[in-house]
Formats: sequence, structure tokens, C-alpha cells
Amino acid sequence: MASNPVFSTSIQPPPPPGPAAKLDIPDIPNANLPVFNDAMKIRMRVFVDEQNCSAEAEIDSDDKRSWHWVIYDGTTPVGVIRLVPPPQPPHSQVTNSETNGEAVYDWAHEPCIKLTRVAIMPEYRGLGLGRRLVETALEWAAVHAAEIDEAAALVARAERESAPLWKGLVLVHAQVDVERMV
Repeated sequence: MASNPVFSTSIQPPPPPGPAAKLDIPDIPNANLPVFNDAMKIRMRVFVDEQNCSAEAEIDSDDKRSWHWVIYDGTTPVGVIRLVPPPQPPHSQVTNSETNGEAVYDWAHEPCIKLTRVAIMPEYRGLGLGRRLVETALEWAAVHAAEIDEAAALVARAERESAPLWKGLVLVHAQVDVERMV
């Protein structure tokens, strides 16, 4: 890390409407956009290598419908966050993986966005980059509600006639063993 690093942030939106996109694992760099590859490098290093999470679980169905931000020190990717648009799974599916017969998405509650996969490379922790990523994603969401609503509508078309509009609700989810975010 440079003595006076200059950080910049890049965003990758989800793909345009159309047939479901195949989400390739980043071992095939030409199949993904560079921002997504950078996001996955950080997530793999932090969640898989450092925290011993399953590599198979690191890429999920939310990746292809989400926005991803990567923060860079020059050209070096150092942090990532993902914004998952509505709808979200019912809470009971999140807390009880053995729940059977429930809807895939929760249409009964107010739509919310979810900020997930926040990760900062170890050598860049303590600089406020996680907070900066959260603020960047929330500021973007506040002025792009129509894009968030369209992302929800794409999912809704497969299950129902329409989706309720997103009114700014953000789902806050934390792991029990995470004490604080700097």
C-alpha cells in the first residue's frame, strides 16, 4: 500500500433483461466483466481463504441480479460490497435451511435491498473503506430506486403479475461472530 493511497470505486450493474445469464466462476476471466472478477478475487481471499467459507457457497444466485462495487487503491482491488435488490427470501428460509414448501421470495413484506459480501483485504482494514463502500452503495440506491424496482419486477414476472415498489428499506444482516465494522 502506498503511503498516501488514492482510492476509487467502480460499480458493475446486473446484466440487462433477457434470458438468465450463466454465472461463471472467475477462473474464466474472459466470461465476466473485470469489476466482477476483482470482486470475486477479494471475496475468495477474505471469505474462502481467510474465513474458511465454502468456495461453492461464495457464488450464489444473487450475484447475477446484484450490483457490485469494488474499491481500488490505484489499480489494486482492495474492497467489495454487493447490493441485492428485492425480493428477498422469507426470513424463515434464512434462519432455517430445512424449511420446505415456502415461497422462494417474500412478497408479503415491504421490499428491501440487502447489502452483502462486504469484504476488505486484510492490509487495508482500519481505513474506513467498509464504511465508504456502504455509504457509496446506499447513496447510489437513494437515487436509483427505479433501477431497483425494475430488478424486482424482473423476478416478479416469473412468479406474479407485479412487484411492490421499493421505498428505501435496507435489510441489515450481520453474522453473530462479527463484532464491529470500522
